[in-house]
Amino acid sequence: MWGRMSYNTIYVGQSGKLTTSSFLPCLFKNAPDVALLSSFISIMLIGEYIHTLDDKKRLSLPVKFRQELGKKLVITRGLEGCLFIYSSKEWQNISQRLGELGMGQASMRGFTRFMLSGAVEVDVDGAGRMLIPDFLKDFADLKNKVVVTGVQTRAEIWNEKAWDAYKHRIEKEADMLAEHLGGIGAL
Repeated sequence: MWGRMSYNTIYVGQSGKLTTSSFLPCLFKNAPDVALLSSFISIMLIGEYIHTLDDKKRLSLPVKFRQELGKKLVITRGLEGCLFIYSSKEWQNISQRLGELGMGQASMRGFTRFMLSGAVEVDVDGAGRMLIPDFLKDFADLKNKVVVTGVQTRAEIWNEKAWDAYKHRIEKEADMLAEHLGGIGAL
């Protein structure tokens, strides 16, 4: 297992999960320091997984995602036609930031409505499945096969064909995107 720590994230390699209990005691000797650092740690979701919706519209999340996201999730409409999945804690952060946008501009009101009105709290059952409401299933045009992707602090659910088309388009633009991000200091 490997890990690298930045300001507020512990990155976890493909061989496993770096947990607070296994990582922090080697850095700090007393509990207040561990508690302080624990408050800055966020989740890191990565990868691409093909899963199947069952006949009851339930989706089994990848095991690594279940471990990071927990049992209570928020699922909402995402961008580019996918669905976003957040942990309850991360959703609180997102909804708070959306609430701080204000109501003065139509674009801010519209985006806040888009994200919040489509949000649904869901529970992950003992088998690691969550129920996707019909209106969200329709929004993302989810069929039998779906793709679940990890995007740092959120997971996304895509229609398999839509994901393939999106991925191929982005792969062709990767050099240009990297150059743009480098030009603004993000890379």
